[in-house]
Amino acid sequence: MSQTVFLAVIGAALLHAVWNAAVKGGTDKKLAMGAVVVGHTPFALISIWLAPMPDMAALPWMAAGLALHMGYQLFLMRAYEMGDLSQVYPIARGSAPLIVAFVSVTALGVHLSGAELLAIAIIALGIISLAAVRRADGLRNGRAAGMALVTGMFIASYSLVDGYGARISGSPLGFYAWVALVNSVLMALFLMRRHPGTMRRMAGPAGRSIFVLGGGASFVAYALVTWAFTQAPIALVTALRETSVVFALLIGVFFLKERLDLTKVLATAAMLGGAVLLRLAR
Repeated sequence: MSQTVFLAVIGAALLHAVWNAAVKGGTDKKLAMGAVVVGHTPFALISIWLAPMPDMAALPWMAAGLALHMGYQLFLMRAYEMGDLSQVYPIARGSAPLIVAFVSVTALGVHLSGAELLAIAIIALGIISLAAVRRADGLRNGRAAGMALVTGMFIASYSLVDGYGARISGSPLGFYAWVALVNSVLMALFLMRRHPGTMRRMAGPAGRSIFVLGGGASFVAYALVTWAFTQAPIALVTALRETSVVFALLIGVFFLKERLDLTKVLATAAMLGGAVLLRLAR
């Protein structure tokens, strides 16, 4: 993985943690998640205008990616209603690198070096170890952990689909922009039908700030990742992107006042070590 791709994915990880914190920090999770997703709209329209049109051969991949992104967003909303950011976010993201690496090596014929596989395992296991984290009241939260694991399956699935779809499309930004635009429309329709009034509240001060800042951070983060999928093995990009958990932990502890314990400290050290190894691996 080149230094440019490495830095782009690390930047995407930071942005990803920021918008997840905005969703978790909001009192209305549906409003916050909806504002982030619908907030993709202006950025997607600008990108569609600037980027080349994706090849039509990528259309089935776009449709599959769209369905998987919607599933991910709905399950993530529910998980955040059940658990802390510093528990839900790490578990959801931590299972994805292992799944993507396993499928890439066993089914897709991707060759990864021993050092790269070790780095992926260290990052993922460091993240998944946070399943042992207890809630703020000192109790374990198995339901939130289970919902987060299902969310992780969606993450792994859309990462593989978007990675190959972006390569086929010949226009990574155009590919993701179209997916994001249609996704934002579907989310708006879902909210209007299932949660009337949410779109109206989105026009308020809290909704507008998440729409602009959360939507922008989310769109740019995954646009960078989609481009990185075309420059490096999808398994490596997915694993490195999940170092966003480090940023999420810091935000959760210092801004959302969530607990910091030894498990979180050790897990963070493991993830950082894995990221360094991944950068140095050849």
